[in-house]
Amino acid sequence: MQSLSGFKRILLCLLLAIPGLSANADTSSFQSQSGTLNIAGGTAHIPVMKQAAKAIMTGNSEIRITIAGGGSGVGAQQVAKGLADIGNTGRPLKPGEAQQGLISFPFAIDGVAVIINPQNPVQQLSSQQVRDIYAGNITNWKALGGEDRSINLFTRDEASGTRSVFVKKLLNNSPVATSANVVPSNGAMKTAVARDPGAIGYSSVGYIDQMVKAPALDNVQPSNEACASGQYPVVRQLYMNTKGQPQGLTKAFIDYIYSPSGAEFIRAAGYIPVKQ
Repeated sequence: MQSLSGFKRILLCLLLAIPGLSANADTSSFQSQSGTLNIAGGTAHIPVMKQAAKAIMTGNSEIRITIAGGGSGVGAQQVAKGLADIGNTGRPLKPGEAQQGLISFPFAIDGVAVIINPQNPVQQLSSQQVRDIYAGNITNWKALGGEDRSINLFTRDEASGTRSVFVKKLLNNSPVATSANVVPSNGAMKTAVARDPGAIGYSSVGYIDQMVKAPALDNVQPSNEACASGQYPVVRQLYMNTKGQPQGLTKAFIDYIYSPSGAEFIRAAGYIPVKQ
């Protein structure tokens, strides 16, 4: 299990390239397994979890894996209550969560980036400008070199690990304006911003595609390379959490995420694998 401290050291020992098996290979460890595995929590994790589950269930019809979102708070809560076998969080466990016997397994590095509509001509923002936008002090894109158009704020709910990292590392724990529209997931955020030319939101770097645009932040373009080098500062770890030491199917799944096959799923989702 990876230590939760020493984040800079973790960045230096990222598993950037893992040779070996193809993404749907080596599920042999599941041949003797059966039963149901329930996973819930952080939505940034879902693409990785789905691909791993698909590969496992394709190779073993006796295994059923269910995956639900809900955000980091929901993931920690459900695994603590025994409602999920793995609770995913996009942030470290809070003291009250860890005290319930939860154990964390960080498996990937992810960046959190500001996103805007592709039609928006703004190419870069400063950290201070983002703070002023989310405080409600800047309300029109014209003040930022864009069109004369109102800024429509989008944010995540308070159970979101993505929001937690964004508020802590970019907003310096300043409150988000009450006028912000709240969306429930990274996918919902991307859809909302893609539909609104005046929108600004934030999402996991792994969710950024042609539907939205990520402006440079303080002259640094959000990318996996910038996150790994430390040049881009708004980064976090993605965690799987269990209640007590994992056993049986739960342990096999976690081990698979740390395998060469799991690392391929992590990279395909736009994240950076880390060693166990």
